[in-house]
Amino acid sequence: MLQNIEGQKIPQVTFKTRDDHEWVDLTSDDIFAGKSVIVFSLPGAFTPTCSSSHVPRYDQLVPAFKKLGIDEVICVSVNDAFVMGEWQRAQHADRVTFLPDGNGDFSAGMGLLVGKEDLGFGKRSWRYSMLVRDGVVEKMFIEADEPGDPFAVSDGDTMLEYLDPTAAKPFDVAVFSRPGCPHCARAKGMLRDAEIEFEELVLNRDYTDRTLRAISNVTTYPQVFINAEHVGGADELEVWLGDQQQAAAQVVLKD
Repeated sequence: MLQNIEGQKIPQVTFKTRDDHEWVDLTSDDIFAGKSVIVFSLPGAFTPTCSSSHVPRYDQLVPAFKKLGIDEVICVSVNDAFVMGEWQRAQHADRVTFLPDGNGDFSAGMGLLVGKEDLGFGKRSWRYSMLVRDGVVEKMFIEADEPGDPFAVSDGDTMLEYLDPTAAKPFDVAVFSRPGCPHCARAKGMLRDAEIEFEELVLNRDYTDRTLRAISNVTTYPQVFINAEHVGGADELEVWLGDQQQAAAQVVLKD
């Protein structure tokens, strides 16, 4: 039976972490006392759902969480400090703290250490997320107790909605560019000035013109996509950004 310990204190354990080449012991109080912390826990480092969805979205949402008073976002897994360190580097998830629960002591104390022997994993954490304030669990989102690796409620968006249903989510932006393109440089500069994060895909490094034609039926650069919408080139992006500024100003006036 998966436990929900809302209203209770988190288990008191010692985490064996690494700081460069040194071992550092951190207690539960070191991590949680006097802070508002989001924790998301998952079955294992480098596993598919954890790497493709769980970690990247939490890392992307950290600035939004910070605006709502969250001090730290922590990823917990029953893996050792070396594995967690390598996984964080591979994920480029610098805004999330990766906390090793190598012996499963924390997961066991949470009542969420489960057997994954059928996969050769041994004992691992069930997938869940929680909000902890000053060492006390305020809210938990525990995945359903069903076969496999369900992932429906412990995601970052569910936690953000719990904290503030009206909170603005970051834009998902992709810029298809080519080397030496001045219009590409202009588009990227406008996004940076607007403090909008984006992923850049460079021609003949990350994609070919065939890919661009397949998704947009154009071959001019750059091509910008925002929240599944094809915005277009630098000129169209400038218009889009102007519309966003105008909409934001109207919201301020209403308030």
